[in-house]
Amino acid sequence: MTELIRTNDIVLIGFARALLEEAGVPLFVADEHMSALEGSIGAFGRRLLVPDDHARQARRILTDAGLSAELRDER
Repeated sequence: MTELIRTNDIVLIGFARALLEEAGVPLFVADEHMSALEGSIGAFGRRLLVPDDHARQARRILTDAGLSAELRDER
């Protein structure tokens, strides 16, 4: 899995998730339910992950939507 975005911004994660799901890109949002454990203080960022073989397509979709500044560096 490739981590594309790590953020505390639930709107950003929701937007990116909607874009990728609409394009048929499989994804997983890790740490999505950590806010219940942390008391909703936003200490732990959610991570948007996609399978390695979909990472290039997902990066292109998110970049085209203006989210390039939010993307994690490629490794």
